[in-house]
Amino acid sequence: MNAWSAATSADFRGPLDVTRAATAVLDARGRVIGWSAAARKLLGYAPEEIIGRPADTFLLERTPDGAGPPTVEPTTIETRTARHADGHQLSVAITTCPLADALQGAGPGPARVLVATALGDLRQWEARQAMLHGLATQSPVGLAIYDNDLRLTWFNTSYGREVGLPLRELSGKLADEMYPGEFVTEGYPSSLDTVMHHVLATGEPFLDLHFVGEQPTDPGTEHIWSCSYYRLQDPDGRVLGVCEDSFDITDRYQAQHRLNLLVEAGRRIGTTLDMVGTAREVTEVAVPEFAATVTVDLLRSVLEGGDPDPAEGGVPDLVRVASRSRDDPPERPADPPYPVTYERGTLPYRSLSSGGMIRTERTIVVPLRAGGTPLGLVTFDREDSPAVFDSGEVELADELVIRAAVSMDNARRFAREHAAALTLQRNLLPQRLPPQSAVDMAYRYLPSDDRAGVGGDWFDVVGLSGTRVGLVVGDVVGHGLQAAATMGRLRTTVRALARMDLAPDELLSRLDDQVGQTPEERAAGAVAEPAPDDVAAGVTCLYAVYDPVSRHCTMARAGHPPPAIVGPGGEVSFPDLPAGPPLGLGGLPFESWETELPAGSLLALFTDGLLRGGNRDVDAGLAVLGDVLRENQRPLEELCDRALAALLPGGAAPDDAALLLVRTRELDARQVAAWELPAEPAAAGAARELATRQLAEWGLAELSYATELMVSELVTNAVRHASGPVHLRLLRDLALVTEVSDTGHTSPHLRYSASDDEGGRGLFIVAQLVERWGTRYAPFGKTIWTEQAFPPHYPGAPRPVG
Repeated sequence: MNAWSAATSADFRGPLDVTRAATAVLDARGRVIGWSAAARKLLGYAPEEIIGRPADTFLLERTPDGAGPPTVEPTTIETRTARHADGHQLSVAITTCPLADALQGAGPGPARVLVATALGDLRQWEARQAMLHGLATQSPVGLAIYDNDLRLTWFNTSYGREVGLPLRELSGKLADEMYPGEFVTEGYPSSLDTVMHHVLATGEPFLDLHFVGEQPTDPGTEHIWSCSYYRLQDPDGRVLGVCEDSFDITDRYQAQHRLNLLVEAGRRIGTTLDMVGTAREVTEVAVPEFAATVTVDLLRSVLEGGDPDPAEGGVPDLVRVASRSRDDPPERPADPPYPVTYERGTLPYRSLSSGGMIRTERTIVVPLRAGGTPLGLVTFDREDSPAVFDSGEVELADELVIRAAVSMDNARRFAREHAAALTLQRNLLPQRLPPQSAVDMAYRYLPSDDRAGVGGDWFDVVGLSGTRVGLVVGDVVGHGLQAAATMGRLRTTVRALARMDLAPDELLSRLDDQVGQTPEERAAGAVAEPAPDDVAAGVTCLYAVYDPVSRHCTMARAGHPPPAIVGPGGEVSFPDLPAGPPLGLGGLPFESWETELPAGSLLALFTDGLLRGGNRDVDAGLAVLGDVLRENQRPLEELCDRALAALLPGGAAPDDAALLLVRTRELDARQVAAWELPAEPAAAGAARELATRQLAEWGLAELSYATELMVSELVTNAVRHASGPVHLRLLRDLALVTEVSDTGHTSPHLRYSASDDEGGRGLFIVAQLVERWGTRYAPFGKTIWTEQAFPPHYPGAPRPVG
């Protein structure tokens, strides 16, 4: 008998076993002829006190009245009351064992053995037996016992169901002989034999080890067990063997695995607004944890950012955008998208035709759909793997595809908005600035939202009357489509205000009024170009006007960085012109600042996004920009590129960045003719004569007639309605410009006169003779200007100097 059997056999026999319980040998007349040490311990009688006396000395009658013999039926267990030697009574369990060779009758020889134990001991033993029986037959946990040689000696009913064989066929076998597989718990031995030897030698238990293998009753299917091992030993410390607890956690393990896969999918799928990138993320998550091969096919029209095209006579055009297999190396480069075609009757064809999931044991085809819109297909395949897709895994595949579809639909919508943003950029930002005689120019725009390709910064160059030019740069807080739309509205407003020949400070005041309108005023149409609430206080702007005749530059800013001014010799300065508040605050004034720029000076207008690259502060950015612009003699395009390379290396802008460079020119004195005339009626005739003579000198005699009429009418109006001297100026630039200035501030109006009116036709006649006309105001009066195109054969005005 091995150590385990020897130590446990007594426990299974129980407290009424004759080798352990109190025993008395009785003769046929019921007298005691034998008394064990255990009987003396239980009832207190010494052998000499009880031998020869009847059994009712210590065993009371069975009936209340005391009638009946003090006997017990053979082979039964009864509860009786016993009398202790000291007189107290106790409950005992008794049974009798007849002796086979005893003579029946009144002979003096031994007839039977009476066995007794305290009733509490019996009850305790019965409870233990019930628990042992439950563990052996009812416990869902598999229990197995191995001896000191680690050979199987016993297992319970649950364990037997899992192995599918009776104990007699497995008894005496080693664990590794019966259960091929391995532990997958990290940091622990991989084989059963190694684990059990360690437990037997050290007494250190192993708990909750995950063992992966095939269940004998379910071949071809991989199961996961949670196993624990601990050493068995008796109260004296003798090692008896090793006990194994095992519980099949396959369902729980798979559920946890599916949950982990969904968590990983949520973390890794949809990290970019790119449909192809999202498709590849799906394959990377699902292979090899879920399937051996995964492919993703998208509808061609969807991949291009549009809506699904209706299929003509079959399935729509598909493009394979992602594919991955468990045999692929981890760093395998992705294949570029390529078209795929499925034959009628194939699983993908059936899925596309029906719009539903199609599956077999080892293949699942799930349609990609978002809000009822078909996007494509995802195919999960386990090829020759013995594992099949169960119902839980089918649900997992559907969940993975739903998540991917949401991300891909977002990417599709973004692609559509991307195209709209690019169109908006082309329409809102100047793609080609018309040449100006006052300045040479170059510009760069770099949005931080490089995918949308547009942001909130803008710049513009606006041709003004009198050969002047308006220069503007602005910054709307935020990025993307909304900021771009706001930028477009503001740029349009600035152009409209600039063409009214407003001074820079007045233009910013008008713009501030419009940006600061309340939502109610904008809803009521109080302004034509409203700005959203969330950007109202985040708009900055700088507006400058340069006059190539006087070489004066006037500018004002609304919370915007000042420009850089570089002299012809390379001297760099950042003028401290009044800052002004950002647009939209309202009620605060703006101030203009004026300077004279020699011909060949460089003026740089920019947004602060240009200065903040590379974690620099604004002052450091200004220093870098100044170093670049100091080489003023370089071409403007080259200076733009050098500035971006120095300030935003690699084209990475933390914020939208705009840069406008202009090099000033001066209008040649031979292109300008100016006179001061007295405010008297004769001034009109003198003006006609001066203008005719100058046009002849310029070779523009063909324009003399129309010019005489205009000059005569405008000078006459100035003498009639204003006071002080009248100034006449002719400019020969890209067109013939005629200007008449006076000290009045009354705005002239174009109107139609009745046939009997004596006046009122002058400005109407002027408007018919010119291409453009307008009025601009100065602090000390106004100027009415006109532009006439040169005759077709005229060679054109010479380029301004500088």
